[in-house]
Amino acid sequence: MSTVQQATATAATTTAVTSSKKVASDVQATEDRFLKLLVTQMRNQDPLNPMDNAQVTSQMAQLNTVSGIYKLNDSLAGLSSLYQSSQALQASSMIGRYVLAEGSELDLKSGASVGGIELAGPADKVTVTIKNSAGTLLDTVELGSQKAGVINFGWDGTTQDGVAVADGKYQFSVKAVQGDEKVTATPLALSTVGSVTLGASGPTLNTGLGALSISQIKQIL
Repeated sequence: MSTVQQATATAATTTAVTSSKKVASDVQATEDRFLKLLVTQMRNQDPLNPMDNAQVTSQMAQLNTVSGIYKLNDSLAGLSSLYQSSQALQASSMIGRYVLAEGSELDLKSGASVGGIELAGPADKVTVTIKNSAGTLLDTVELGSQKAGVINFGWDGTTQDGVAVADGKYQFSVKAVQGDEKVTATPLALSTVGSVTLGASGPTLNTGLGALSISQIKQIL
């Protein structure tokens, strides 16, 4: 396990232990207050009209219900902490990895670039159109028939006329059809995970595409 993963696991465990201790303390405090009130009631009851056993039993049942709710909340908090710990470890293991997420940018380096597409359904024709920052058409990539899901494609950095362009950032769009029907196609950009930020809402992956949650990652390469 890497240093980052160890630190992540330690932080998650500390949070879970702290939460559990607080719940246990709250339960104990509630029980102490109840017992003090019950003893006070019994000491000050009217000897000629003592407390009904059914009333005492009812109060004890109420205490058990409250304690049970606290313990249930503690169990749920523990499960939540384990889930967050699992997410954090998963996220930290992605540092340095290439990922695909929603975006329409191609990063051309040494005459090679990779992009992705998420198809909502099968398509018998998928076409990628690549343009420069000025909006000038450079090339089209025909991917033919594709199944629903995430697919990858590559571009060699040459135009339709076979002229090589300089390394840099380029834009692409996607068109997919099944017969005469348009298929929803979401462009996916490639980027590297540089670091992970742990927050209350879960881990965030810091990439060249910005800060992304794990659910926004469509594919890990």
